Amino acid sequence: MSITKEEVRHVAKLSRLTLSDGEVENYTQHLNTVLKFAEKLNEIDTSNIQPTSHALDISNVFREDKVRDSIPRETALKNAPEQKNGQFKVPAVME
Repeated sequence: MSITKEEVRHVAKLSRLTLSDGEVENYTQHLNTVLKFAEKLNEIDTSNIQPTSHALDISNVFREDKVRDSIPRETALKNAPEQKNGQFKVPAVME
């Protein structure tokens, strides 16, 4: 399997990227190098390897959830630059 220059141009177009001919050539070579490495990994015999969900043998390291009182709303809003109806007021992101 290999990546063609046309495929690199197509992905660049989908990503709304403008690539020079030199960049297309460079990305094509780099992506083909990655694919060749992946093909080598496929040659490794993993039939005697147990599947794992994680590379390291770890367990859940999060603390247990406990219900606790939170700070009062007035204290949380005390340093807010703007507030409205008991909530933080932030600038609109989408118009």
